[in-house]
Amino acid sequence: MIVAIIYLVLIVVSILLTVQSAHVLYLMLYTWDRADAERRARAPDEFLPPQISFSVLLPARHEEDVIQSTIERVVRANYPAELLEVFVICSQDDDGTIKKAEEKIDDLKRKGLHNVRVVVFDDKPINKPHGLNTALPHTANQVVTIFDAEDDIHPEIFSLVNTVMVQEKVKVVQAGVQLMNYESNWYSTLNVLEYFFWFKSRLHYHAHYGSIPLGGNTVFFARELLLRLGGWDDRNLTEDADMGLRISAMGERVRVVYDDRYVTKEETPPTLGHFIRQRTRWSQGFMQTLKKGTWKKMPTRKQRWLAFYVLAFPRGQALLGLYLPISLGMILILKVPVLIALCSYLPVLLLAAHFLVQAVGLYEFTGAHGLEASPKALVRMAIAWFPFQMVLAYAALRAMRREMLGRHDWEKTQHVGAHRATTEEAESRVG
Repeated sequence: MIVAIIYLVLIVVSILLTVQSAHVLYLMLYTWDRADAERRARAPDEFLPPQISFSVLLPARHEEDVIQSTIERVVRANYPAELLEVFVICSQDDDGTIKKAEEKIDDLKRKGLHNVRVVVFDDKPINKPHGLNTALPHTANQVVTIFDAEDDIHPEIFSLVNTVMVQEKVKVVQAGVQLMNYESNWYSTLNVLEYFFWFKSRLHYHAHYGSIPLGGNTVFFARELLLRLGGWDDRNLTEDADMGLRISAMGERVRVVYDDRYVTKEETPPTLGHFIRQRTRWSQGFMQTLKKGTWKKMPTRKQRWLAFYVLAFPRGQALLGLYLPISLGMILILKVPVLIALCSYLPVLLLAAHFLVQAVGLYEFTGAHGLEASPKALVRMAIAWFPFQMVLAYAALRAMRREMLGRHDWEKTQHVGAHRATTEEAESRVG
């Protein structure tokens, strides 16, 4: 009887994970599979003259190594300086970042640019959403946007968003973000491709059905919409996903634009520890948002289901991490009926299909950015595939533990500017 129950549980879990994996595969291929979706994702072919004014928020904590380059990128964008204002947001105890930012601001003033300032907060929580809420009252322009402290933005990003917002009368635009340093370490290629498929395909599906967890930066909001919403939830570890679902629940349309030419370039976390902490924070934030219940306020069943599905995804990752070793062990060690063994192997086959799609994606990504996918990168990606799934599962389990313990402190990800070396390599190839 006990053996029969074990077999039944194995079959049920196998089927659920297979369906979930097949759906993720469909989302990864959404814009490739549908011409209309790919067309909606494109950037405009021509840009309108500047009309909209932008307030840029740059939340930064211990970002001494990268903040000056990021400020320079923003203020040197191909957009009138009088239509841009930039706020570097720091906690009072972050003397290093404040000093570097103020040095850069003084340098810009000597060159005639006076549109950058530092906003300092001295209260808790010390995290990104609280910093954004602190800076929001200081903004005065029509549209508020967020960039992370290490971001390399495209010089035309403001022209792109200005055109989309004016032509399509939308109040929220999510533009593309892309990790670049795909050869930095053993997990970086798979991390880069996660971003590639998320922004190039999956987010467009969510936007189409009006249930979208926004990305953490290169997202543009009409300022009056943010004020109506009361800003960000400063207790949420994924304030971007929470904000996106709150906007979706209002019925506000989000325009997602992905064009390889105009993405904001970022880097993978520099060490495995930083990667695990980052992924733990994301998983726990999704758990917080699921518990918060904003998704229940969406008007249609399809929207509610889609929001629930994406927020519950970290629990699925945790389950997959527990399931895979058990499944492989039963197949290789235990003598189980052939039908049950085949059934338990279905999620593994779907993971293999995911790998093949990502292998093709590696060549798409490198081709789009003037890079070269070496056979070595593909082999390393294959070797890293299973350990990477286990790391994601571990981070999800870690998030569940932190949530049960009531720990909501912000685990910061270090940035070292590794993506800039990859960008320079691509530019040298083109040159």
